[in-house]
Amino acid sequence: MWEALGIAIVLLVVALVLDGLRVREAAIRIARDACGQRGLQFLDYTVQGARTRLARDDEGHARLRRTFLFDFSDDGISRRAGSVVMLGSRLESLQLEPYRLS
Repeated sequence: MWEALGIAIVLLVVALVLDGLRVREAAIRIARDACGQRGLQFLDYTVQGARTRLARDDEGHARLRRTFLFDFSDDGISRRAGSVVMLGSRLESLQLEPYRLS
């Protein structure tokens, strides 16, 4: 009985970690593409997980809302901040710190 419960908990943790990695890769792709479309430089080629919490989607289902932070540059010198918020595996919002349009 206890062995089965332990195995179930380990499998749940592994599933959550793998799902988190998949969502993180999607957030990297979204941030990189957003920077490329705007002529910005995506710095460090990665995102940093900042916050994870439970939230409800449009259908009322509980999902994990993950916030990822990243840095970009508009002129190759300055460093600006951006964020990607994922609800489940879908993009909920993308925000970029104000930057100079050239």
